[in-house]
Amino acid sequence: MYLVKSPLLLKWYYPFLTWNKSRHEKVVYLTFDDGPIPVVTDFVLNTLKDFNCKATFFCIGDNINKYPEIFNQVKADGHAIGNHTFNHLKGWKTDDNTYIDNFNQCQQLTGTQLFRPPYGRIKNSQIRQLKILYPALNIIMWDVLSGDFDLNLSPEKCYQNVIRNTENGSVIVFHDSLKAFDRLKFALPAALKFLINQGYQFHTF
Repeated sequence: MYLVKSPLLLKWYYPFLTWNKSRHEKVVYLTFDDGPIPVVTDFVLNTLKDFNCKATFFCIGDNINKYPEIFNQVKADGHAIGNHTFNHLKGWKTDDNTYIDNFNQCQQLTGTQLFRPPYGRIKNSQIRQLKILYPALNIIMWDVLSGDFDLNLSPEKCYQNVIRNTENGSVIVFHDSLKAFDRLKFALPAALKFLINQGYQFHTF
């Protein structure tokens, strides 16, 4: 089970994480998790180029090692890079030392001040350790989840999840993964067209 719109209670409990940005500006923050991989990340990059949009890519270190040329293209296209651990670890089910080591493996490849915990699952103890090691680290969550990873979700519903819940300052999550591709290839260009027509600008972190 997942919530498309992040609840206020969760934001209250983790106020030191970034859930959204200023509600006063007509700006949104488009993010992609789990790449880079062939075909899907290429599609995302081409789509973003078509709409002249920039995004933030939270990359898995193992995928960076496998597909360095795609990773380099993400950077060359002017998008921001975030750490998403080396092996997509779920913090709640991983001991702290293993989690931090896995983060560091990915950090050696990304050299970024941005991090998104896979599944949005991270312990307070892991947050504390990361903040000690990297005081400038910005842990980015979200307030709009497209649901593109959900195999039971239609492409149209994925699109509706985005356009019905996005507001000023929203951090929107898509996935450049094979699992998400059937929904992503419809929902991403449709959502970009809608949001641009609504006057939104797209910024990176």
